[in-house]
Amino acid sequence: MNSTETFVVNDIKVFRQNLVSFLENESIFCLLDSNDHYSGKNLQTNPYYHDYDLLCAIGIKEKLNCRVGNAFNELELFKARNPNEWFFGYFGYDLKNEIEKLGSENEDRLGFEDLFFFIPETIIALKGNTAVVEGNSDSVKIIFFPSESHVVDSEDGMDIYSTVSPQSPFQETLRGRSISLQNRLKKEYYLDIVEKLRQHIIEGDVYEVSFCQEFYAENADLNPFQIYQSLCEISPQPFGAFIRIEDKYVMCASMERYLKKSGNKLISQPIKGTIKRGDNNIEDELLKKTLLNDEKERAENVMIVDLVRNDLSSVCAPGSVEVEELFGIYEFPGVYQMISTVVGEILPDKTGLDAIKNSFPMGSMTGAPKIMSMNIIEQYEQTKRGVYSGAIGYFSPDGDFDFNVVIRTLLYNASKKYLSLHVGSAITYDSDSEREYEECLLKIKTILKALGHKG
Repeated sequence: MNSTETFVVNDIKVFRQNLVSFLENESIFCLLDSNDHYSGKNLQTNPYYHDYDLLCAIGIKEKLNCRVGNAFNELELFKARNPNEWFFGYFGYDLKNEIEKLGSENEDRLGFEDLFFFIPETIIALKGNTAVVEGNSDSVKIIFFPSESHVVDSEDGMDIYSTVSPQSPFQETLRGRSISLQNRLKKEYYLDIVEKLRQHIIEGDVYEVSFCQEFYAENADLNPFQIYQSLCEISPQPFGAFIRIEDKYVMCASMERYLKKSGNKLISQPIKGTIKRGDNNIEDELLKKTLLNDEKERAENVMIVDLVRNDLSSVCAPGSVEVEELFGIYEFPGVYQMISTVVGEILPDKTGLDAIKNSFPMGSMTGAPKIMSMNIIEQYEQTKRGVYSGAIGYFSPDGDFDFNVVIRTLLYNASKKYLSLHVGSAITYDSDSEREYEECLLKIKTILKALGHKG
């Protein structure tokens, strides 16, 4: 990085709008945004493990894009050749085929690489109302000092950004024009597959399997920047992400952390258990209690917690893996989710990439036992998941990292004009196929609103 400069941001909303507008001229970027999820929360009494409100990587010094085969080793070498750098990117779900003896024959209509990471030219890190720019700060000052703004020098030498009469670059909405999505699976076929998956469970092949379906649009002509902004407004989530790699876009509204490394501590926060929000506080409280006491949802959650504990135990000090929180109920736009927190102390001879390779893909998107679940998933799903069910995030120069679970996500290939939205649920012995289908529709409701759908 060339330099470091610090700014105080008075209007966070306008700052975010200016940032997304600025990114329209960039061919490669990665924006990670908590969407103010942590604002006003007691971070000492809740296991948020919050480092940044927003991280944005702009421009490219070097990049690594790989297909399945030797991708993890290539990334290890890439990082070794570039010490003390930031790395931003994603791990695609099909890297499972490199970790285990698995395959993927389902069709890939999007064309994303299985692994992509880059070293940015410029990084913007926001926490609270303080933004730190590493790299070429001159190139991004328009974000802080738009045409209708003024700057006041503070006593500590930081620049204070203040906007006068802010004009949102996203005031032009979809104006009622919605983008229609088709279901890759007819409902009747989906219901039949769920019953077949239950039969696998009855026969003892698996205990739980995460089955996903795709909604898609062909000839989809859309503005990803507008859609992303709409998604953030309708469904602001703590692990949001917006990535552009030339003609390919990821618009992610995830609420789930896959894995974080902070010093020698590993943190995983799997989600299993979903229920809708109510129309008022009384309904909300009843629904929260319903989710907390739902035996099926608790069984799903504890199975994945056990799987995560097992995954982390392979790279953590004996006895250090523990469950900090079991069955936590957290609120998000439109839904409550059941989240558990598993932590462990990484062994001195293990790297952060070892921890990822030993726990990827995350148990919440596969099932238990993991390898058999992934085999069954390939048998019944119709398309490759690709980036969906993978992880987006960063490695910091000190070796720490933080990655989400790619759920509630739109994937878009602008050249092919192909838009994809995957969604899934965990199938167990107690699953009701109609209820699982309705859960999928609930999970994508806010994303459909961002695409202009009503209701």
